[in-house]
Amino acid sequence: MKDNQAKYPQLRFKCFTDPWEQRKLTDISEKVTEKNSDNEFSETLTNSAEYGIISQRDFFDKDISNEKNLNTYYVVRDGDFVYNPRISNFAPVGPIKRNTLGRTGVMSPLYYIFRAHNVDGMYLEKYFSSTKWHRFMELNGDTGARADRFAIKDKDFVQMPIPLPNLEEQSKIARFLENVDNLIAANQRKLDLLKEQKKGYLQKMFPKNGTKVPELRFAGFADAWEQRKLSDIATLNARIGWQNLRASEFLESGDYMLITGTNFHDGTVDYSTVHYVEKNRYEQDTKIQVENGSILITKDGTLGKVALVQGLNMPATLNAGVFNVKIKDPGTIDVDYVYQYLAAPFLMKYANAKSTGGTIKHLNQNILIDFPVPLPRKREQVKLAELLNGLDNTITLQQRKLEKLQKLKKGYLQKMFC
Repeated sequence: MKDNQAKYPQLRFKCFTDPWEQRKLTDISEKVTEKNSDNEFSETLTNSAEYGIISQRDFFDKDISNEKNLNTYYVVRDGDFVYNPRISNFAPVGPIKRNTLGRTGVMSPLYYIFRAHNVDGMYLEKYFSSTKWHRFMELNGDTGARADRFAIKDKDFVQMPIPLPNLEEQSKIARFLENVDNLIAANQRKLDLLKEQKKGYLQKMFPKNGTKVPELRFAGFADAWEQRKLSDIATLNARIGWQNLRASEFLESGDYMLITGTNFHDGTVDYSTVHYVEKNRYEQDTKIQVENGSILITKDGTLGKVALVQGLNMPATLNAGVFNVKIKDPGTIDVDYVYQYLAAPFLMKYANAKSTGGTIKHLNQNILIDFPVPLPRKREQVKLAELLNGLDNTITLQQRKLEKLQKLKKGYLQKMFC
């Protein structure tokens, strides 16, 4: 039969050579229809594409379900699988997740819940973390579904083909991928801790509430800090036009780099993504020419996104939507220090407080002009900037390591299943 035709994955452990079977989901599972009729279980679970099966209270910070209706909910036991038809960027056909909480809860009848048998549960869990089954869903889903939900009939859903090696190989694959997941989780925790560490430094190493000294300070510094307006220590310029340039007006090579907020990456400008314009094609405003040491701040779209210009080797200018900030006296003001302070949450907190219409939609120049910047002497500015830059570099390296592991996992999921 076609469903049982011999199949082999692209990547395999050396000790296994047998062909894989292809079974239908209905052959290895049954739908869970057990109702919480006596309200035996009170914890409502939800199926998150990003976090898996999780308590509804933990996910939403409150109970969404109505306690009076829990007797109509389905019982989800440890190890059960749940299909959530809600689509998202994380799950374009909806996620299938396994209950690994180690406890029983209940779920809305809107979910399809099934219990697997004669298969390694972790293997099946890892298979549903891949995209191998998405094509079946796309071919068998109903048309005319809601934009936020994927529609497929139960009778079609259970016909989904599942590639199955023998139980020993299933276990080997599952435990290997679980180790990869654990490694990713450990590196994610490390990244989160580094970000929290920087957040703590930002809170303690700058004066707050009108004080003139920070809570945490390097040894050997005792002078009170000044507070200056950003316009006192830097020039601020932005281009008025150019916001509607057509793609055909960008050139692969030209006289000027044209930098926008989309070119910002990890606090610097990614020159490989910028466009170019000819000098003679557009009138250049010398006041807003970007130079090494310029600090760029987005004023539209993703507000307050900041980049420090370094390594620039040709003339550059800005599209509309970005402020160009240049330090007036680098002899007394350290550009890295000002960049770190502008990149911190202080600017947007200040801007939102100044906004009269709720959350600010546009970062205007008047707000930047009056933005207060606390200033110690330059030597202390340099020390602070070195610390924060060092943390940024460590965070960037950790982020890249995590992204490599995630990419590696994606490759394994693609190659270790038929």
